[in-house]
Amino acid sequence: MEYSYDYLIVGAGLFGAVFANEATKRNKKVLIIDKRNHVGGNLYCENIEGINVHKYGAHIFHTSNKETWDYINQFVEFNRYTNAPIANYKGKLFNLPFNMNTFYQLWGVTTPEEAKNKIDEQREPYLNLKPKNLEEQALHLAGKDIYETLIKEYTEKQWGRPANQIPAFIINRLPFRFTFDNNYFSDLYQGIPIGGYNKLFDNLLKDAEVLTNVDYFENKMLFDELAEKVLYTGKIDTFFNYKLGILDYRSLHFETSIHNTPNYQGNAVVNYTDKETPYTRIIEHKHFEFGNQDKTVITKEFPHEFSKDNEPYYPINNQDNNLLYSSYRYLADSLSHKFLFGGRLADYKYYDMDDTIEAALKLSNTEFNGQILYSEKLQVEI
Repeated sequence: MEYSYDYLIVGAGLFGAVFANEATKRNKKVLIIDKRNHVGGNLYCENIEGINVHKYGAHIFHTSNKETWDYINQFVEFNRYTNAPIANYKGKLFNLPFNMNTFYQLWGVTTPEEAKNKIDEQREPYLNLKPKNLEEQALHLAGKDIYETLIKEYTEKQWGRPANQIPAFIINRLPFRFTFDNNYFSDLYQGIPIGGYNKLFDNLLKDAEVLTNVDYFENKMLFDELAEKVLYTGKIDTFFNYKLGILDYRSLHFETSIHNTPNYQGNAVVNYTDKETPYTRIIEHKHFEFGNQDKTVITKEFPHEFSKDNEPYYPINNQDNNLLYSSYRYLADSLSHKFLFGGRLADYKYYDMDDTIEAALKLSNTEFNGQILYSEKLQVEI
């Protein structure tokens, strides 16, 4: 059969774009489609008042894998942005992640030894717990003050249910840093693309044919006949028309507004950890790129239940959902002669951006039988 394309890629997010770039570098003919009116998936930036606004929530690139960092820097230059979020609990501010600044703000302690002793004291009533839920896990790991001020109400907003009904595995561990270091990530490399994420996708997709405002499922049979192979990056249960059941997610919606001030909150990310505030955080986008515009743009982030009518953001990887996903994956693997599956929705995993890139490169490595065109180190194993 004569095909118009070697690969049809469904979804122009990071996974699909990286795979498309690897394919086109090997002279494969690629068509990439997306139901949204833009490429870039959740990394898409909208320019408002000269500010790159992260339309689908804050995205900060970070990795400790030098090969992944070098790979992505082929396409765009990154700035030196360091993520140092602030927590606001009923008007009181605390540094995140939990570090000596946080412990000083909570208890007035000034040395690592004092902080460790205070945490041990806080944990002591809960040390014999065998945690059955998130509340018990947090108390066991951190004690009452940290749990009630910085974890409980924020997490309940995120997940839409009481902390004693949330699985303990959500916080398997809590990192404590006994230094005055507000850098949220411990990775060696982090930053924001200079000029926004759209530049990254312009370069990744420069040799692919791209169609937006196209719903794959409205003409699935026609699209499948266009290419020898199809890479699907959407929800795996949707691909199979939910024949085994629906996978659960948490969703978000965003309220973005322009303010006639050069600086609204003094930080890119402020989390609101009290239950009275309906949103979980406010993003002030200009701080990602050290902007000096006269106005500013903020986004409030509201978590809510997922339905077919809104966007899936966070998979709920409990035992039932993981078992259901495994069944869908079994079906997907049986179609591997024609269909490839990958990305956070098809893999039903929470991926950071570096995870997504590495997974896309791993798939391309397998698909192209070792015809590696990226760095020598990446071709060993990723």
